[in-house]
Amino acid sequence: MTRLVYFAWVRERIGKGEEDIDLPADVTTGAALLSYLKTLGDGYAHALEHESVIRIAINQEHVEHDEPIAGAREIALFPPMTGG
Repeated sequence: MTRLVYFAWVRERIGKGEEDIDLPADVTTGAALLSYLKTLGDGYAHALEHESVIRIAINQEHVEHDEPIAGAREIALFPPMTGG
């Protein structure tokens, strides 16, 4: 079981801040995770429609989309951050 945490408009579009999920064996990278989540419903598909802008953190460390997610306790998904 992996905890997924969603932030900002990703959270708003999915409709929840976090969830625990059993990932299929073929979901092995951040990119594969985003593709899989888009199949879970319209909210997920809408939130993740522009995969390239979604940022990923595994166990609270920012990673690239091709990073393996095996053994992750927590994966966070969030839109680009802006300064200010």
